[in-house]
Amino acid sequence: MKHELLIDTETLQQNLGQPGLVVIDVRGRATYEFGGHIPGAVHSTWHDYSDPQAVPKGLLDPDRGRMEQKIRALGISEDSDVVIYSNPFDNWGDEGRMFWMLEYLGHKRLRILDGGWVKWVQERRPFEHGFVTPKPGTFTINPVASVFAGKDDLRHLVKQPHPGTAIVDARSLEEYLGKEISGIPRPGHIPSAIHLAWTGFLHANATVKDLQTITESLADKGLTQDQEIICYCTGGVRSSWLYFIFKLAGYRKVRNYPGSWWEWSRDFACPVEKDTKGLQHILNVAPQGRPS
Repeated sequence: MKHELLIDTETLQQNLGQPGLVVIDVRGRATYEFGGHIPGAVHSTWHDYSDPQAVPKGLLDPDRGRMEQKIRALGISEDSDVVIYSNPFDNWGDEGRMFWMLEYLGHKRLRILDGGWVKWVQERRPFEHGFVTPKPGTFTINPVASVFAGKDDLRHLVKQPHPGTAIVDARSLEEYLGKEISGIPRPGHIPSAIHLAWTGFLHANATVKDLQTITESLADKGLTQDQEIICYCTGGVRSSWLYFIFKLAGYRKVRNYPGSWWEWSRDFACPVEKDTKGLQHILNVAPQGRPS
């Protein structure tokens, strides 16, 4: 194990069945139920906690009672040891989203399975099929405001220089530069945002790269541990994985913007920047749209 926020496959297998351990599989429901899952693992996805009334999918459900009921149904109490896993190569950083959300809602004993389902299967560890329904937990939501960023926070921030705070865009370079995306009203990025793709922090076996390599990658972008970091993407999922990576690297002041570009691009009072020339360059297309 490289870090207290990660747990390795061997340690998890040795602890399966222990009182207080809750393992959450955040892959798709059918994959979990019929494709196999870690023995005893419960199932939940970030979609279960989205605001059902909001168009931007990443916004959290404001109904605290409903959220609390869903989390308790997973068997989670305040003192539960929660381990989250997915297939790291087949999602958008969903394990990071569950980690961030539970941390924001006040849970303090969270880890992500290093290598996830990929490494678990490669090592031929035990699995089971079907759906697990545990005894309900007693978790009570107690939001941690310091890890949450809202649209108004960012809109106020970008109105003036903010050297003490870095805004980090976790999407692809094409999205950051301004590629048109179906369902997104305005392409581009939040002014002053630094591009740092959420991909690139995993080894071929899906385990997280060593902390020195991660730290150097962040430093190469000019990101320092004395800064406050605000991460965003399209719906706050990829950015949650970056949030987790920053936490691994020892950054103390990190926030995630769950509404992200789904919300920001819909509010025309929120400024947007794009780099048409940069996008044309990486797409190898001339300004008039002819191949260069």
